[in-house]
Amino acid sequence: MAWFELTGSSPIAPSNYTFRNSPPTCGGQDQICAVQANNVGGQPDLTPALKDEMITALHDGVESTNVKLRDR
Repeated sequence: MAWFELTGSSPIAPSNYTFRNSPPTCGGQDQICAVQANNVGGQPDLTPALKDEMITALHDGVESTNVKLRDR
């Protein structure tokens, strides 16, 4: 699995992420900063399970194993 930082506006579009060699520094609780996922052609594989994890992290305001958050 690899880390991808959200560099575009939509967290559900794989093309809005940039591959990172290590987890980016994020810190916060309001929006998606980065996800850890399988690398598919330089983009994250946003599986239904990962999307559920993203929703839970945003709802709870708490990062998870595969989702990092940042403040707005």
